[in-house]
Amino acid sequence: MTPEKAKELKAYLQAIAAILYEETLPEKLNTLEEIEQTVRQKVLKHVSPEIGGFFIRAVTGTTVGRTRQLKSSIGVLKLTKNQAKKLEVKSNTQLSPHLEKCCLLLSANVSYANTARDLESLTGLRISHSTQQRLVQRHKFPEVWVNQEVEELTVDGGKVRLRTPKGQGCEWRDYKAVNLDGQAVAAYFQDNKALLHWVNQQQLSEILTCIGDGHDGIWNLVAGIATSDSRLEILDWYHLVENLYKIGGDKNLLARVEAFLWRGNVAAAIAEFDYWSHPQVENFIAYLYKHQSRIPDYWYFQTEQISSIGSGAIESTVKQIGRRVKISGAQWNRQNVSQVLFHRTAYLNGMLSTTNYLQK
Repeated sequence: MTPEKAKELKAYLQAIAAILYEETLPEKLNTLEEIEQTVRQKVLKHVSPEIGGFFIRAVTGTTVGRTRQLKSSIGVLKLTKNQAKKLEVKSNTQLSPHLEKCCLLLSANVSYANTARDLESLTGLRISHSTQQRLVQRHKFPEVWVNQEVEELTVDGGKVRLRTPKGQGCEWRDYKAVNLDGQAVAAYFQDNKALLHWVNQQQLSEILTCIGDGHDGIWNLVAGIATSDSRLEILDWYHLVENLYKIGGDKNLLARVEAFLWRGNVAAAIAEFDYWSHPQVENFIAYLYKHQSRIPDYWYFQTEQISSIGSGAIESTVKQIGRRVKISGAQWNRQNVSQVLFHRTAYLNGMLSTTNYLQK
């Protein structure tokens, strides 16, 4: 902007400011906060919609078509059908794309009621909690695609509370989540097929390290990823040790078993239990036999930085998903759960705060 234009603009702004000031009650201007809120509301109502309308007409070069109103982050805009088409504004929506993104960004972290409250505080715009919920349910969250080859992934499950009829006990159901080498995360509710399709469409390394705990459901899911020849399956070390010490009893013996397992010596670890007959011991030995092929030399893997030895990445992901789906008192209709998970993972993948989407 040239100095001359800047001077001209300032003069116009001073004139606008004088008019707005004259139309404001003095009792609303006692503190700086009151001035901030008052000016924002005046600008949203009288100034920025006019500027936005001018830009729309200038960019689209048309005023033809039926006019509709659209709530936006710069106030209520009037938009014709042809203008909306040229600007790629969706039909049958009352919110602008940027305002939608602001709503989705907030509701990915807090309840819909708190989203409505926080949005008004931050922007001066009122969008009801019911509209916030409908926005999430109808929004098409694009799948995320990684930019680099995935060498390691972790899989785990989480729980979500379903809404039940009044008087009935709460009902918790499982969902599955996956973390692709820290590049992207995804979560699917009772749809393992969709999760596997998403993972297998990514850029997977020729040798893909898959880390999980001892639950059969996790390894049954992993069996559908890539091929058996390309997968390097590793049992989470920390879950392995946790299960070991659940046996209780002789701490010196358990420490020796841990030392053998740390070096991947399953046979020697089992031999330590030769003279100890107990149901918990028998269960742990069966657990070792089941996962023997997934127990590497953890010391070597960690020392040589071949791969992670624990599933901390996915456990962190599940906790972060839980911060939204498990907020106090939250219960979800079964048919809405998938969309809520897509919403939260879109936020975790940074897809609601940047235009540089990891999309195919």
